[in-house]
Amino acid sequence: MLVLASASPRRLELLARVGVEPVVRPPDIDERPRPGEAPRAYVARVAADKARACPRGAGEWVLAADTIVELDGVVLGKAADDAEAAAMLGQLLGRTHTVTTAVCLLGPDGAHPLAVTSEVDMIAAGPADIAAYVASGEWRGKAGAYAVQGIAAALVRAIRGSVTNVIGLPLAEVVELLRATGAAEVAFHRGRPA
Repeated sequence: MLVLASASPRRLELLARVGVEPVVRPPDIDERPRPGEAPRAYVARVAADKARACPRGAGEWVLAADTIVELDGVVLGKAADDAEAAAMLGQLLGRTHTVTTAVCLLGPDGAHPLAVTSEVDMIAAGPADIAAYVASGEWRGKAGAYAVQGIAAALVRAIRGSVTNVIGLPLAEVVELLRATGAAEVAFHRGRPA
């Protein structure tokens, strides 16, 4: 059995697209960055911490992930309110930023980490566009205060790399990892590719 150590509906939806329907067991961990921790080291640590903190039984595999939006070496997390969401969007619009998702697959033979980074070019937009997007509420619970799979797609000029990574889980790379480690046997449902 595959256990998803995440409460993200986007990750669950992406996995379902390829026939993976895990049991969901989101762990409760401290996701705050440590002093001096580099963004990519931070996201890898959080994914590994989620995997280790998730309860699992014999023969179960745990899939954990964490996604960050990074601009100029600074992590833009989830906005706390409308003002913070508007400020984040103001920083991102008209510029290129990176989105990194770190994944940790924990199985009987240990941990299998991977990280995928995509570059996102956003269009230049004014205060009225930012206010309209913030008013939509779509930004809530999203790193960088936007959801590329929703209304914010109109703010994105180009993505270099995995689109599903920007949504929250680099699907092709995760499927490859499941196959390479033997976890595909417990992850995929009959009638779907393994």
